[in-house]
Amino acid sequence: MSQVLTVGDLKPSLVATLAETHDAPVLPTDPGERAAYLAEHGSDVRVVVTSGRFGVDAELMAALPSLEAVCNFGVGYDTTDVAAAQQRGVVVSNTPDVLTDCVADTAVGLALDVLRGLSSADRFVRGGDWSAGKSFPLMRRLSGKRVGILGLGRIGRAVAQRLEAFGCPITYHSRRQVDGVDYAYAASPAELAAAVDILVVVTSGGPESANLVDRTVLKALGPDGWLINIARGSVVDEDALVDLLVSGGLAGAGLDVFAHEPKVPDALLGLDNVVLLPHLGSGTVETRAAMEQLTLDNLEAFLDRGELVTPVPESVR
Repeated sequence: MSQVLTVGDLKPSLVATLAETHDAPVLPTDPGERAAYLAEHGSDVRVVVTSGRFGVDAELMAALPSLEAVCNFGVGYDTTDVAAAQQRGVVVSNTPDVLTDCVADTAVGLALDVLRGLSSADRFVRGGDWSAGKSFPLMRRLSGKRVGILGLGRIGRAVAQRLEAFGCPITYHSRRQVDGVDYAYAASPAELAAAVDILVVVTSGGPESANLVDRTVLKALGPDGWLINIARGSVVDEDALVDLLVSGGLAGAGLDVFAHEPKVPDALLGLDNVVLLPHLGSGTVETRAAMEQLTLDNLEAFLDRGELVTPVPESVR
């Protein structure tokens, strides 16, 4: 039986390559079929290939007693129980760097869109309002706005560099101050939000960052502030976000991620000051090809020599 198992609805070309080169099956989604498969073949699996959307939780890990590595397609790995993996000596990889530019581009695109009302203006034209003689309202410019970056990692820095070109002063908050940057540092997310016009959420997901952007932070951003989230939906208190967007407590939001994907709160669907994307931050042909190759490189490196090309720090043995 194959030592490699695919978990989740992954990129078709990746699934095809895994099946061809490693005879890797896809774990069934039907609960009965899944349980039967794991009971019969779970002990054969050494490596799982999955993504941030699916991951390997503690329950699945327990059903794979021979598991040694999880190769994750994507930079986010919060759906994999890294603490349980570490206890078991299971290493985890992700695909950093190769998606940095596209995700950063998405953040800037969301900021431009929501401040200038580009998607709303498109609907205005398509709906016939312009041809009927109506005037589209004046919006806000992006240039010169004060920007806060919540999480100054690779992607956070790439977002900051892009927005510097718009003349935007940059402030950031991370768990610790970052050496070698000239940006102002805020001691907390709330302090950051209070100091900026646009708050860009780029921090990693997982239990430690759940609701990091809570109602207090959002209220500090205020009725003239915009939220951009390209991180994980779990990082933002979605109920508080909806309340403030509906009530005018925030100027607007650009959202690529949500707390319960693919479900989007109904209250957001009719708001013209909110831009909604289907978690497409890294969704370009070039980036997804690079992510696929790095996922395969991690898999082959582990099977050949027991090492990963890009292990996540929390799982290094």
